[in-house]
Amino acid sequence: MKLEHIGIAVKDLAASNELFSKLFNSSPYKQEIVDSEHVITSFFQTGASKIELLAATDPNSAIAKFIEKKGEGIHHMAFEVADIHAEMKRLVSEGFQLINENPKKGADNKLVCFLHPKSTNSVLIELCMEIKES
Repeated sequence: MKLEHIGIAVKDLAASNELFSKLFNSSPYKQEIVDSEHVITSFFQTGASKIELLAATDPNSAIAKFIEKKGEGIHHMAFEVADIHAEMKRLVSEGFQLINENPKKGADNKLVCFLHPKSTNSVLIELCMEIKES
């Protein structure tokens, strides 16, 4: 596993893009709507890892609820895996709790799965795997 990205929940994506563009001295390389999660994302490359800004597109989305409860800030850490299905099976056998039983399409051409924070010291962990073109 390697750290793929850190997800940061934000209220105002345009303002946050401007802030992080100044911080990293570069613009986001990609912006994408993920309809299934009711978010719009913006990605910054930072060395070998990325920063993903997430803004809600629906007041009932998980990101909107996260911001309402905890405020803006780090939402999750994502780790890239070679085989998401095998890694999910391994982690369940180790006692970790999955939020979703099957991986789903996420942003940035990835299959994703989340581990429940109750089983990871209150940190939301995302597993991600590049979707291979067939």
